[in-house]
Amino acid sequence: MEGTSVADKSFFFDSQAPGVYLQDTFGLPRRSMFYTGVPVFLGSIAQACELIKKERKPRPHLLSLWAHFEDHIGVPSGDCWLAYAVRGFFENGGRRCYVVVLKDASGQSLEDGLQAIAHMNTIDLVCAPDLVKDRKATFELQQLVVNHCETTGDRFAILDSRLGDSNDLVWGQWSEIDGKNGAIYYPWVKVHRFGGGTILVPPSGCVAGVYARTDHARGVHKAPANEVLQGVLGLERLLSNDDQAELNSKRVNCLRSFPGRGMRVWGARTLSNDDAWTYVNVRRLFLTAARWIDWHMGGVVFEPNDARLWARIERELNRYFLYVYRQGALKGATPQAAFYVKCNAQTNPREVCELGEVVAEVGLAPAVPYEFVVVRLIHGASGVSISGPVRPEQN
Repeated sequence: MEGTSVADKSFFFDSQAPGVYLQDTFGLPRRSMFYTGVPVFLGSIAQACELIKKERKPRPHLLSLWAHFEDHIGVPSGDCWLAYAVRGFFENGGRRCYVVVLKDASGQSLEDGLQAIAHMNTIDLVCAPDLVKDRKATFELQQLVVNHCETTGDRFAILDSRLGDSNDLVWGQWSEIDGKNGAIYYPWVKVHRFGGGTILVPPSGCVAGVYARTDHARGVHKAPANEVLQGVLGLERLLSNDDQAELNSKRVNCLRSFPGRGMRVWGARTLSNDDAWTYVNVRRLFLTAARWIDWHMGGVVFEPNDARLWARIERELNRYFLYVYRQGALKGATPQAAFYVKCNAQTNPREVCELGEVVAEVGLAPAVPYEFVVVRLIHGASGVSISGPVRPEQN
């Protein structure tokens, strides 16, 4: 009965016969843990709960079950895309998520919601299905979300296509939105409608669940693709192999229906035009590394910026990437062939130290694709940021 006062407990037991009782409580865990595949959903809801109505500013609410949505967010209605996204997330293997209720789908409401989650280090995915309601403003609003992910440097945006768009229009969407930390999914999915019947809804919630399920089963290094979509009855349109070939080369991720194999995510490409960041799993591998470093290396802040600190950072990073290598995330017959870490006087000249930063160069060979990607992880007052990729120097 955690969260219940002594007086409340006394009243509870005084009013019940002897026996065992389960009191359902809901709140944040006592100790935050490092998880991946944890999205935040931003959107509006018509029938918000009393708690949401009383809030002056949007704030994130943690959910660990779909059943908690009505109690802590509001009553889902037939056209509430936010609710369909959260339900789809849990149906596809998601374990925990955050929900931020926006006043409307305007740019100002979205910026307020993004500001409310900017400080969080417990999320790594961002979904905002309501952004496609205004066809004209969709790309501008989605760019705000991607910019947010680029600025924080520790999360990835799952973007929806617009209902009714053709292949060319979806490619136009990819062309209009710039950034490494995001991906577009197409087309919409058909699901059970609240109140009966079926409805087409944006796919980001179901896809976020696939990300979470894949992360838990294999790790972020496994591309969240060739995975079955649970709770999906059909697709807005059936894409052919020719459609797939066209859209895949244009970095639009398709949802496909295969006879006898169900409906599956059939693409894992980012928004980026940089070949080093083509694949969702490669980009998320580096984002997760940056999150892990920021999470576990807070103890080095305010330490003297000298050789002892650099050696400590090298030791900790080598330990972490050895674990990543043993997961199968990196290519190479030996750890030395799969990654390297440099944190020394070469990566930290006087001008860097005077800025209060520590720079570690990390080279990783992701298992797929077979390319060696080098980035610089910069630890400063604002946290850990990723710079690169850069050309690897002689080790």
